[in-house]
Amino acid sequence: MTTTDVPPERRDRRTWLREHSELGVCVMLLALGAVVLTDALTMDVEITQRGPVGPKTVPVAVGIGLLAVSVLLAVDVLRGGRGKAEGGEDVDLSEPADWRTVLLLAGVFLATAVLIEPVGFPVAGALLFWGAAYALGSRSFHRDPLIAAGLSLATYVVFNNLLGVPLPGGPLMGVL
Repeated sequence: MTTTDVPPERRDRRTWLREHSELGVCVMLLALGAVVLTDALTMDVEITQRGPVGPKTVPVAVGIGLLAVSVLLAVDVLRGGRGKAEGGEDVDLSEPADWRTVLLLAGVFLATAVLIEPVGFPVAGALLFWGAAYALGSRSFHRDPLIAAGLSLATYVVFNNLLGVPLPGGPLMGVL
């Protein structure tokens, strides 16, 4: 079916949707804001909480912010506002996306999510840091794993011991 075979009203609708494609981002932000706000408002909170700021405050503020941004963006798009292509000096817009890097990073994040419980945060975090460095182009095979292990251990100690945020230690639980 060529463009001459498409009825004019359907062609006009396609053109309008193509010119207002940013409305898809508005819908996504609206849905995300609704999910965050619903989750925050249905959160169980201890009655013994003191003060006006509790665990619901930040999620409610983020949810309201997402809803407000989605509405403001929709109004801007419907008034004729258009997103501009990035004109950064370090970005070559004529080059295609580097899908190898994107897929490597996605694989590293997925592997971390799967491994964090059985092997613990220090090991999974080290794999995350090393895998991200490798995916982004670092090829220092003797230095990167050491830096990744140091970052992971430092992150584990800061969160688990200093901030009181329990992270799974895995087999290293007794050592650390």
